[in-house]
Amino acid sequence: MKKPGTFITVADRVKKYLLGLDAGNTVIKAVLFDLEGQQVAMHALDGQSSTPQPGHVERDLDELWANAGVAISRCIAEAGVSPDEIAAVGCAGHGNGLYLLDRDGGALMGIQSLDTRAAALSAELSDASGARLHELCLQKPWPSQTPVLLAWVKRHMPKVYSKIGTVLLCKDFITYQLTGARVSEISDMSGCGLTKMPEAVYDNELLSLYGLEDARGLLPTLIDPADIAGQITEGAAAATGLRAGTPVIGGYFDVVSSALGSGAGFAGDASIIAGTWSINQVFSETPVRDDTVFMASAFGPKRFVNIEASATSAVSLEWYVREFVERGGHHENPFGYCNARVGDVAPQLDDPFFHPFLYGSGQGAEFRAGFYGLAGWHTEGHMLRALFEGVMFEHRRHIDVLRAAGVQFNRAILSGGGSRSPHWPQMFADCLNVPIVVAQAQETGALGAAIGAAVGTGLVADYEEGIGLMTRPKQAFAPDENMTVHYQTRYEMYCALSEAMGPFWAQLQNKEFTS
Repeated sequence: MKKPGTFITVADRVKKYLLGLDAGNTVIKAVLFDLEGQQVAMHALDGQSSTPQPGHVERDLDELWANAGVAISRCIAEAGVSPDEIAAVGCAGHGNGLYLLDRDGGALMGIQSLDTRAAALSAELSDASGARLHELCLQKPWPSQTPVLLAWVKRHMPKVYSKIGTVLLCKDFITYQLTGARVSEISDMSGCGLTKMPEAVYDNELLSLYGLEDARGLLPTLIDPADIAGQITEGAAAATGLRAGTPVIGGYFDVVSSALGSGAGFAGDASIIAGTWSINQVFSETPVRDDTVFMASAFGPKRFVNIEASATSAVSLEWYVREFVERGGHHENPFGYCNARVGDVAPQLDDPFFHPFLYGSGQGAEFRAGFYGLAGWHTEGHMLRALFEGVMFEHRRHIDVLRAAGVQFNRAILSGGGSRSPHWPQMFADCLNVPIVVAQAQETGALGAAIGAAVGTGLVADYEEGIGLMTRPKQAFAPDENMTVHYQTRYEMYCALSEAMGPFWAQLQNKEFTS
């Protein structure tokens, strides 16, 4: 493995482009940037998830790689550039979940980070070893955490477990297909609770506490994100249109990459990502040690991000659009339609509420979504505004956890699909009572990976230079004092409603109702 800055050649210095890949739970994007971070071309493909049983969310890994190949080749074709002009490739991908290769390097199984099959096992591990696990990796077990899913496979699918050759994360699988290298890197592996912190190294005691004392040999080689993982193979070149020999870096946990691509990455920077997951993170030189904080991830020496997160953000709007707006295909711009309906409503204290717990919550896998307080005079706009608020309130709850742990910030950069709404950025500024900056780049995850590729090949000296050169703000939103007071009252009501619903959700999960 080559260290950042050691792979650059004279020929590389005249190359004009960097390719960033962003692999989410469904969509794979290939985005080409110039050396100033301007987007040249982008192609995305939406994959399919399957739910073979309730709570199980899986994907076909062969389809994922096929989609990646098509996205890359079409991106390059749409850009009209020569593959020889692409200096390097970086990939970001959703964290956690479980991506397995067999011993021959074939695709074995892909479990996504929305999966909740291991809810009971995560509770069992928490009861038995949660405190010590947090001491080691700065996380407690949770259902779609990679080692918890691996332990679930070991217990419930022993034949599959016996076939495992390598345990990877989402973007590692793509990096493997591009280079043939079975590697991961510290941002993803620390983000999934598989490394001892703050050293960000594998640890035998940590594995043993998960019940995975026999799994050390299944873990991939661990590198830094901007280290060169390998080069594009002849086979990958044929599948993607990239030049064989093009360097590929280790890549990033997508929340870190999205923050970098939005312009955050320095100690004290706050990054809020309103995407599938509610990501709320603040950068620091040392990780916060507080067992109320969801996780900390490392991405380099004295480079840590403290994270509060759950699958409770814009995924709720995606669900609403899919199930109600797109039925019959009668809206050309379904998200624009939803934003217009939100704009139709003048906010009131007695508006409806929405809990964004379609995929559970970090507070409990039993949490469920719901609309509350509806009356006959309410419209679809009121329901959508409740949904927008509920998503924002759950971001606020996560940020309050970080603040209570001593993490401070004076402004935040908002990215993700939610940042494109004409309403959400101002709502965040008002509710959090801090200025909100929206990044110019829309594909911040891919841009962050491209910045890492520039660091890894020596095109820039470090992250500071890369972020300064390749990112820029688009718009800023200042808090409105009157709306800050309004949202504070509504937020307190939202939290009280969540607490009141707790016993009902527990009964619903355990089917304890009696007639």
